[in-house]
Amino acid sequence: MSFGFLGIQFGFALQNANVSRIFQTLGANIDDIPILWIAAPITGLIVQPIIGYLSDRTWNRLGRRRPYFLIGAVFASLALFIMPNSPTLWIAAGMLWIMDASINISMEPFRAFVGDNLPDEQRTSGFAMQSFFIGTGAVVASMLPYVLANWFGVANEAPAGIIPDSVKWSFYLGGSIFFLAVLWTVVRSFEYSPKELEAFGSQELDYQLESWTPAQVQANAIKQQRIGMILILLGASFTWSVANYELAKELYVLGGGVILFGILLLISWVMQGGGEAGAGFSTMINDLMHMPRTMRQLAWVQFFSWFALFAMWIYTTAAVTGHVYGTDDPTSSLYNEGANWVSVCFAVYNGVAAAIAFLLPVVAKKTSRKITHSIALALGALGLISIFFVTSPNQLLVSMVGVGIAWASILAMPYAILTGSLPADKMGYFMGVFNFFIVIPQIVAATILGFIVGSLFGGNAIYALLVGGISFVLAGILTLFVDDPS
Repeated sequence: MSFGFLGIQFGFALQNANVSRIFQTLGANIDDIPILWIAAPITGLIVQPIIGYLSDRTWNRLGRRRPYFLIGAVFASLALFIMPNSPTLWIAAGMLWIMDASINISMEPFRAFVGDNLPDEQRTSGFAMQSFFIGTGAVVASMLPYVLANWFGVANEAPAGIIPDSVKWSFYLGGSIFFLAVLWTVVRSFEYSPKELEAFGSQELDYQLESWTPAQVQANAIKQQRIGMILILLGASFTWSVANYELAKELYVLGGGVILFGILLLISWVMQGGGEAGAGFSTMINDLMHMPRTMRQLAWVQFFSWFALFAMWIYTTAAVTGHVYGTDDPTSSLYNEGANWVSVCFAVYNGVAAAIAFLLPVVAKKTSRKITHSIALALGALGLISIFFVTSPNQLLVSMVGVGIAWASILAMPYAILTGSLPADKMGYFMGVFNFFIVIPQIVAATILGFIVGSLFGGNAIYALLVGGISFVLAGILTLFVDDPS
């Protein structure tokens, strides 16, 4: 079931370790990198709940979730081949949208896939298995530019504005492995039918989210109308303030996002009772507003966890090349040496995640899932904060150990805790909604980190990693207050 995640993580690892490098090579300023990354979280915000909702209602010869695995893999693999050949910065930014949307189509149903097929007592181990394959895939993918350049003599430098061959061939290999790994899961795994899942769901849960009375539905529609109007006014006021006080242009994204969500709520209000399409859209919004208590609590944990991760993914290359190697010139050999070492660092933290994945269920059994997750996040915080004190490249590998432990837990524990609170027939949709709390912090990070680093820290990227470490600390504290239904 989880082997396809090996391929999916090839795509994500190549993206996380190399896209900032590609952007800088094509002429992006350090302050512009976060807003260029905005494509990834916005794509997830739109794609994941829709794919989750559709996969809950799909059943054909390939099953329920597997058709989406395959479709996403085809397009993601093509995008990985095209991305490193982008001739200009804005084409690269556009390709990031396409690549991330395709990866999300494959990835989102995988979480529900494990929730569908395993009982609650096996889900911690099931998601730990996913963490293992994610970590393993990311190790190899992150190392590819370094390995190709240092072991196989592939060119690691190129003229200004040209992506080095070591990066290009890494993306070509990654695209091929992505498709083959996902295809293996599609061919070799099975799925329970909707009737079987309904029977399992009725045994595990004694409540259903759609059991609202007509009066409750009407009251909820009125609530949506009011909240939608308030959000539109707040978003418009915020956007006006950004323009009036000449704040960083990236902050427009926050105002636009608030306005967009308000509009979606108003559309849902209009469509209440408006036929099958309207009922489906309204159901999605209603379910969002009635998410389980455990999910609401985990939302804050996820927010601060993924804010930290996104800060790391965006700024590690700039922080390491500037803070440790002493250069910010993407055409220099020293910069490319440092950028390749970042790939090694990312391989290390993913390798630690793969190695530690199967220890997490053991620790959780002796303590609890939330205590295990809190400890892992604290170690991740130590890892990120320690980079500020690093003076040589090899010391970075020690910092990555803490990050790797946190990463292993982030990929497993929140999902193991969450699935026990979800109805089987809405598993895909709620997993998609849960990913809101992955992509929203990424949007926030992408819109404010450039402003913070440029205005408060003088463009010194290492301070973004300190902010990420503090965010991990907050996530760990909030984990202790989550209701675990196990």
